Amino acid sequence: MEKKIYHIPSAEERTELRQAIKDFVARGSYTPPLSMQHLDRLAVEVLREQSFGPEAKEWTMVELHNRVWINVVAATPYERRILLLPKCLSNSALCCAEIDDIGLLCHRCGNCHIPTLEDRAAELGIMSIVAEGFTAVMNLIKTGVVDAVIGVSCLDSLEKAFPLLVDNAVPGIAIPLNMAGCKDTNVDTDYVLELMEARTDERAVINYNAIKDTVAEWFSRENLAKCMVRGSDSSSRIALDWLAGNGKRWRPYIFAATYAALSRSTEFTDEHRRVAIAIEAFHKASLAHDDIEDNDHKRYGKPTLHAMHGTSIAINVGDMLLGEGYRMIGSCYRGDMTAVIADAHIALSQGQGMELEWCASPRAITLHEVLDIFRLKTSPAFEVSLLLALLCANGNPALTAPLRAYSSALGIAYQLRDDVEDFYSDEPIALRPSSIFALLCEMCPDEEFIRMMIEAEDIKTLLRSEPLRPLLDEAVERIREMDMEYHQRALDILEAIDDTELKSLLYRLTAKILK
Repeated sequence: MEKKIYHIPSAEERTELRQAIKDFVARGSYTPPLSMQHLDRLAVEVLREQSFGPEAKEWTMVELHNRVWINVVAATPYERRILLLPKCLSNSALCCAEIDDIGLLCHRCGNCHIPTLEDRAAELGIMSIVAEGFTAVMNLIKTGVVDAVIGVSCLDSLEKAFPLLVDNAVPGIAIPLNMAGCKDTNVDTDYVLELMEARTDERAVINYNAIKDTVAEWFSRENLAKCMVRGSDSSSRIALDWLAGNGKRWRPYIFAATYAALSRSTEFTDEHRRVAIAIEAFHKASLAHDDIEDNDHKRYGKPTLHAMHGTSIAINVGDMLLGEGYRMIGSCYRGDMTAVIADAHIALSQGQGMELEWCASPRAITLHEVLDIFRLKTSPAFEVSLLLALLCANGNPALTAPLRAYSSALGIAYQLRDDVEDFYSDEPIALRPSSIFALLCEMCPDEEFIRMMIEAEDIKTLLRSEPLRPLLDEAVERIREMDMEYHQRALDILEAIDDTELKSLLYRLTAKILK
């Protein structure tokens, strides 16, 4: 495969385009982050306005990203920024610097612009590293060591690393080198200095990693024991154990993080803690009941509640957790919060009912029907966390509609991805109305084929065998494409949100949940 050749505008063109991009963004009032697809569309528009050809699209996308993020980066304290420079900026013939595991150790010989940029960064208090690729600093971003990155790199490297900045909503500036190649390159040094030095009133940076730790503390046995109705009976003990058990705690974390993004505060009250615990109580109750209804004896490699304690006790414990959830929500004296929970509970039951009805009498099913089940069963779990956070933060009611739509797209993408992973895992899967099964029904509507799939003891083994494997591979690939479409739909919906903090959080959550 031929290596892609990127077009770098000339010095005069770069100056002209950067000013045009600055004016374009000012007219549009764009709220970061912007998705790769959105940046692509805007780049085409800018180049058309300036009568430039499409060959400079990648360069323009990067500069658009810079201009959209510049105010956020400028509001980040210097000591919370990092400057990343490539080793290829050095003069290969004259450079005598050593290279260690971190990067290049400059001797300040004056034969390139690296010392100029590093020394100015040091004066400002900006951390700097001379190394290759934005991936070198992603861990520093994710662990909260720094809050913004200013990086210089070639467009070839940016093609791989730039999506990391975009998908993880990292406040960042990426300055393309003025030439391709891996040695003796150059960059517009004055432009880099200008972006490094940009400064406005500092913004409050929310430590979302700390919020994750806080949520984990809420689910310690000691804390749960204080929040739940005390009882010496076995059901109360099992309910406490089940709620305190290991889990990702996605839902309560989404609630707490969204509240922090909306309120700009990480000061959580007892009410917030009770709401978060209630959200997880509803979730754990649904797992207990779903596993019984689906006759699943393991979840994520561990015994289900009814596998450990029997069906009757598991049903009772699930009911107890529902009661605990409503009690905790009720203690907050918010009728609107109860309505959000109740609507989600009903939707979940409707979706589960549709699935159970199909499992009782399997038949050919359409993809449209399966997506309806996903909307009812999976999406409300995300919606509840977001809407309860919106209510607790007294957020703008206008956010309700986009948050609902976002949850719907995210839930469907999540379930589509889960279906694909099921068919590629080593675990046997039970027949259920999955997206892949539905697509196979539509691709091959032959009644005999559908009956064979329904009656198979192990549908995965059947479909992996010849001559059916190519059919399965085609169905999986189409579901992957649909997953990407719903992933992008979720990001597109976020364009309606003009709050950078909330929008950035939801971008990062989307990337983590859909991995």
